[in-house]
Amino acid sequence: MRQEEIWDAEAAANYDTPGTGMFAAEVLTPAVDRLAELAGDGAALEFAVGTGRLAVPLAARGVRVTGIELSAPMIAQLRTKADAAAIPVVEGDMATAHAPGEFTLVYLVYNTISNLLTQAEQVACFRNAARHLRPGGRFVIELEVPQLRRLTPGQSALVFHHEPGYIGLDTYDPVRQLLVSHHFRFGTDRQARLFRSPHRYIWPAELDLMAQLAGFTLETRHADWTGAAFTADSPSHVSTYRLL
Repeated sequence: MRQEEIWDAEAAANYDTPGTGMFAAEVLTPAVDRLAELAGDGAALEFAVGTGRLAVPLAARGVRVTGIELSAPMIAQLRTKADAAAIPVVEGDMATAHAPGEFTLVYLVYNTISNLLTQAEQVACFRNAARHLRPGGRFVIELEVPQLRRLTPGQSALVFHHEPGYIGLDTYDPVRQLLVSHHFRFGTDRQARLFRSPHRYIWPAELDLMAQLAGFTLETRHADWTGAAFTADSPSHVSTYRLL
């Protein structure tokens, strides 16, 4: 299934969860603070801007934000919060689409680079970021660290989250470096709704090599948006690359 088929009208309608999950203030505020600091007086470009989870509050801080987004329904959902004058959006693939202007910051958050399912596409995404940046500009990526060491021999699936009414399960294909996230939502009856999305997971060292191929150097890597130290036990990272 293509990404634009996954992120359809139903997915867009259910994406926003104001005040909870990835829309909780404790999740959003540190990310917006850090991105606003990196953008400075320049303009920012968000790859896969989605419904504007970060773009809307970042624009409210006075940062000039442009987006690239593959899904028309996600753009439509964003337009209920901000018009095209406030946050211009180019509809297209983040690995190839061009947004007019020059930027001090390009950012790609919440594991979204893994939606590109080949290494070549992921490298192209870095190169596209470089094309949009002025010299010395930064590309920021938020990405999960693959949890393969949690797999026991013969095991191919991990529960990554569970709570009443929800179970999240990842299935791994280590040979092709792919995983599929399965999101099960259910009520009191026997029926459950399933949303699935495929990903190509990336190790931090591989991500750094992709950056080098596109003319970037790693500037900082932290465990989260607050600047916590990245360690061998960190489940994710926020990596900032500077264009040489």
